[in-house]
Amino acid sequence: MASQASEDRDDQRFVEIIGVPIEAGAGHPGALMGPAALRTAGLVRALRELGHEVRDLGDLTPDPWSDGDAATARLAEITAWSRALADRSYAMMQAGGVPVFLGGDHSLSMGSVTGVARHCREAGKPLFVLWLDAHGDFNTPHTSPSGNMHGMPVALLCGEDGFDDVFPPEQRATVNPAHVHLFGIRSLDPGERRLLRARGVDVVDMRLIDEHGVGVHMRRIIERVRQAGGHLHVSLDVDFLDPAIAPAVGTAVLGGATYREAHLIMEMLHDAGVVGSLDVVELNPFLDERGKSALLLVDLVASLFGRRIIDPAVTQSQIGGQAV
Repeated sequence: MASQASEDRDDQRFVEIIGVPIEAGAGHPGALMGPAALRTAGLVRALRELGHEVRDLGDLTPDPWSDGDAATARLAEITAWSRALADRSYAMMQAGGVPVFLGGDHSLSMGSVTGVARHCREAGKPLFVLWLDAHGDFNTPHTSPSGNMHGMPVALLCGEDGFDDVFPPEQRATVNPAHVHLFGIRSLDPGERRLLRARGVDVVDMRLIDEHGVGVHMRRIIERVRQAGGHLHVSLDVDFLDPAIAPAVGTAVLGGATYREAHLIMEMLHDAGVVGSLDVVELNPFLDERGKSALLLVDLVASLFGRRIIDPAVTQSQIGGQAV
């Protein structure tokens, strides 16, 4: 999509980017290469061309963790990453910019959103989460068929049982389940389906999107955030997109969002001005096709930060009465 010159823009923001090369939560290796692939695809350049001040903080490095059997070691690794990222996320929010977290598998959102939630709690600002994903990610250690923690972050963030050891009490901050919007869902396990219903999480599956279009549901979510004066955290999983246009993911599910549906969501979010933080997760370059998925994700992030064909405020009279 073509970009508008940065000098025409009045919405420049301070954006901080950090890579989170974790794959311990996933079932397939390769997601740790995601941050490098997004940088190679031009993410920093795209945001700067839009006029934003961008600081790339490099990749996060957690404290060492203890080894044990495979399951214990993976939990220890995810705990180390989550704690380190929660502190960094909180600091990035305190700095006043827009944090962008590059993954890495979706377990990283345990840390990124926890830090954002802590900041919002202290600021007295309601936190809402838009989870763009094929999956609900509301499993717990007790309900998960696979045990992979990239399918559990929303449950942890909403305070479900089974995650007591991930964060110490002083670091822990949860999200109101009623403020979570799962969008684009097309695969749920039985246990998480029951939990989602019981907790009142808003689930917009692909059936609803097919019936009504993305615009109806996005306007509803945006209006909720606006009325509450809230902060919206967007968590974008590659498998939200249809695998025909974004194959670089180990958990592909057919029937995902199209190119234009995904861009429309990002464009509407930008116009609303409610997004304050972002995850881009589950990009596995090992499974990509000549950078196809990474390039699309960069385009989507650019749309979220204001890339557009022409300013909507420009009228025919302002451009000489010529039809466009």
